[in-house]
Amino acid sequence: MSMVETRPADSQSVSPLAYDTALRSRLEALRELVGLSRTRLDSRTLAEAGRVLDEAAARRKLSGQHTVVAIAGATGSGKSTLFNALAGVAISETGVRRPTTAAPIACSWSDGAATLIDRLGIPGRLRRRPLQSAEAEAQLAGLVLVDLPDHDSAAVQHRQQVDRILGLVDAIIWVVDPEKYADAVLHERYLRPLAGHAEVMFVVLNQVDRLPGEAAHQVLDDLRRLLDEDGIALGEHGEPGAAVLALSALTGDGVAELREALGQFVAERGAPGRRVQADLDAAASRLWPVYATGRRTGLSERARNEFAARLADAVGATAAGEAAERAWLRNANRACGTPWLRLWRWYEGRSDLPTGRHSLRMPVDEEPTARQRVEQAVRVLSDRAAAGLPAPWAQAVREAAARGALGLPEALDELAARVGAPTGRPPRPGWWPAAVLVQASMTVLQVLGGLWLLGQIIGVMSPNLGVPVLLMVIGIVGGPVVEWGCRLAARGPARRYGLEAERRLWEAAAGCGRARVLDPVAAELLRYREVREQYGRVLGAAQVG
Repeated sequence: MSMVETRPADSQSVSPLAYDTALRSRLEALRELVGLSRTRLDSRTLAEAGRVLDEAAARRKLSGQHTVVAIAGATGSGKSTLFNALAGVAISETGVRRPTTAAPIACSWSDGAATLIDRLGIPGRLRRRPLQSAEAEAQLAGLVLVDLPDHDSAAVQHRQQVDRILGLVDAIIWVVDPEKYADAVLHERYLRPLAGHAEVMFVVLNQVDRLPGEAAHQVLDDLRRLLDEDGIALGEHGEPGAAVLALSALTGDGVAELREALGQFVAERGAPGRRVQADLDAAASRLWPVYATGRRTGLSERARNEFAARLADAVGATAAGEAAERAWLRNANRACGTPWLRLWRWYEGRSDLPTGRHSLRMPVDEEPTARQRVEQAVRVLSDRAAAGLPAPWAQAVREAAARGALGLPEALDELAARVGAPTGRPPRPGWWPAAVLVQASMTVLQVLGGLWLLGQIIGVMSPNLGVPVLLMVIGIVGGPVVEWGCRLAARGPARRYGLEAERRLWEAAAGCGRARVLDPVAAELLRYREVREQYGRVLGAAQVG
């Protein structure tokens, strides 16, 4: 085997890789997305995103004038033979012993690639230069070609090296042979997962010299069919995608076409950026289930109002309003009733609670029911808020609601006692004094009529039944009429007073629920919207569903 000596490590200054604006923006969005998600997602979920960011940052610091291309293939596919054919000299060991390539070998067509090869972990003794040829060096200037161990090697360390380096190179040449081009390991373990990297892949059908007649075209067509099933876009008719070629590394047939395609590929200097972009697309695709949803998310105004209504029901806001209304009416009846009826009511109510006071404290046997209503209100709200969210964010919303629900029933009890039970009598409207005066006048008429009749009976006054009887009838009938009229007039103010008491307790319960449950839940939903927007930037899309 002809040997080519390794040149000393070059120290030529090279320009670092520069990503375009769109790619830089997406990487920055991914970095912010990972930062926003650390407290919500486990490290395993974010590991791939972190790896993409680390590798993109590491690659950006290195040469932008070189393109690292790995030659990968199965045992016996002839990849080392192709590697030697491209280099123009036997660099990588070939033969019938399997596996032949035990360690990756790098070959650089120009200076300045030392740091790139260092990143691959390839030692200096395994670094080569191609056959000195001005034409070859001009055609493939900037190419760093790496011959990998067999991806189906029986040696575990060989497969591990393949997997490691495939994650670091800018492009890949997959070498297949007529016998193993449909191998399930190749398609399921490598090609299918790398379907999004089609623009930085070459698929080479080697050893076509072993196929008679039209068999080479048939096998090549079948290979294209398999690649299409793998989801790999094929670069045909000028469209971006993987280049598929047929050649024979042994006879040299088709090698010149591959060398020309590689030369154009390297000259564009776009492979490193496209590789990072493909890695970014793959990472974003894996993160789709934890960031994206096809459903509308968030809490509607209706859901918020229903939550407040359930809390108000739990603290008895409606009952408090009705009690306040009854208290107002009782005061109106007492103030505007006939003196005799008021005296009787006072006598009956001496042992009762003070007029105008009403307690909203729930009986002991009703407290569990109220607690259950509060728990149900929180549960319904958290379910609605979490509906349609990806699992991690739905869990975060439910946990925020559960934390807020701790102590909520007790807080509502205290609030009901403080806000729902007013002290003192309800306020009196301006017409009450006039009603009281009219009612007193009716009483005066009754007394005057009675005294007049009494005077006639005892002979003090001259007989005249008409006037005193009329006065008494007016007083006796007018008193209840005034009381009835006051009751009618009191209904409106009493209802408004009751509604005001209900509204105060309703708003107080809603405020307590908002501070303890709604605001924390809304904060989680806002955090999710922020990461969803960042995820949209990572995808390069304006909006994520």
